[in-house]
Amino acid sequence: MSIFSRISMGAVAAATAALAVCTVTFAAAQTQAAPVAADRITNPVAEFAGIDKITGRIITFDVYIDETVQFGALQVTPRICYSRPETEEPKTDSFVEVDEITLDRKIRRIFTGWMFAESPGLNAVEHAVYDVWLKGCKQKSDVPPPEAAKTGASQVDTSKSKAAATPAATEPDSGEAN
Repeated sequence: MSIFSRISMGAVAAATAALAVCTVTFAAAQTQAAPVAADRITNPVAEFAGIDKITGRIITFDVYIDETVQFGALQVTPRICYSRPETEEPKTDSFVEVDEITLDRKIRRIFTGWMFAESPGLNAVEHAVYDVWLKGCKQKSDVPPPEAAKTGASQVDTSKSKAAATPAATEPDSGEAN
């Protein structure tokens, strides 16, 4: 066998061994560096924000999954609300249905889809008068759950919100003379 053949055979063997080591090292690095997929947390409450473009008021409201809450002329119904553990990158999303109550009292679906809390402008509901977007998902809410509301076990004090909604009704008459 010539010297050239011996060098070529040795080079091929060395290259093959180096390739095997690189492949094993690369595969090991991929399995160690790949992030472990965090489990999604299913939450019973979706937190939304809405703006009334006429008054300029921004309201935050909680809605239990599969329950409907009316915001102005819109009815908001979250079907599922997912979040990630606090140790992971935040990814909060909810599948939501939004209906509009028209002037002739008909209900018309204006949105069905996923909303993302980290990108509120991506799939927010943009209505002529009202906008609604997802703020987050929660395990608990100050609003009583639907079962408690139906049985009357816990009542929510709405006197403050009624007074804020109709400030003219609580102010004394100026008593102008005729």
